[in-house]
Amino acid sequence: MSRSVLVLGSFVADVAFRASRLPAWGETLMGSNFALGPGGKGSNQAVAAARAGAHVQMACKLGDDTFGQLARKTWKDAGIDDSLTPNCDVATGAAAILIDEVRGENGIIVVPGACFTITAEELDAMADAIRSAHIFLTQLEMPVGIVDRGMRIAREARVTTILNPAPAPPQPLSDSMLALADFLVPNESEAAILTGLPVETIDQAERAAAALQQRGACNVILTLGARGALVRTADGDSTIVDAFNAGPALETTGAGDAFCGGFAAALAEDMPLLDAVRFGCATAGISVTRHGTAPSMPKRSEIEALIARG
Repeated sequence: MSRSVLVLGSFVADVAFRASRLPAWGETLMGSNFALGPGGKGSNQAVAAARAGAHVQMACKLGDDTFGQLARKTWKDAGIDDSLTPNCDVATGAAAILIDEVRGENGIIVVPGACFTITAEELDAMADAIRSAHIFLTQLEMPVGIVDRGMRIAREARVTTILNPAPAPPQPLSDSMLALADFLVPNESEAAILTGLPVETIDQAERAAAALQQRGACNVILTLGARGALVRTADGDSTIVDAFNAGPALETTGAGDAFCGGFAAALAEDMPLLDAVRFGCATAGISVTRHGTAPSMPKRSEIEALIARG
């Protein structure tokens, strides 16, 4: 039986524009489609974990507005407990997503809004819920000090911590913060920013993962897109877990969030590490075949079917 995953993270409304290519700076480009939907890394990962079978609590803040109502409906539909997410006077955030529908690539600007106003006092009021969770999952679409504090509360209670350092921070994360992560889950660009090392080949990914461990991270799961994920454990062993091909890639926007949510759900069930990474890769593999972020997250039955097909 799955135990609980507590996600400390963001909700923003995704405002997505699709075109045959991304515009250059200063260029106005006619698009082919527009969509408004639920997003934010924390919320996306919570939806992914819930659809993958975990009991999920979402810790966030929302504005008392239409976008906030969209968040609560999204979470209700996914079976997510939103009791740790109050409303406030600041508007719910939004993300502008520009999608190259030919290549499936994207560029994103996030204005976090309400979720960025959570205070240390509000986080401390959630401490009992954090301590009772099996997995604590967080990202960097919230103030770094709040993320650090949440991880510290979890670590002191021996709750397994997962840090997805996304979006990559403008200032380096401290070694002490990295040391709070039982599992650090960057992608290639995030690992490059965190380490100052190139991450283009598997060998370079291994060196970057080792550098992150030298700075304090326990286990590093470095996601490599279509190449899968590099798993470097605390004892220094490295393994490549292959990606799953669930069909043509339509959009990669939610792939990293899908991986993190699926991975967290698997760890909550005490799956062996490499099996949990495969579960995350399968979750991501399905998500890229669909449009959107939270709407692209697959159900558990779909993930298990893809893994069974190999």
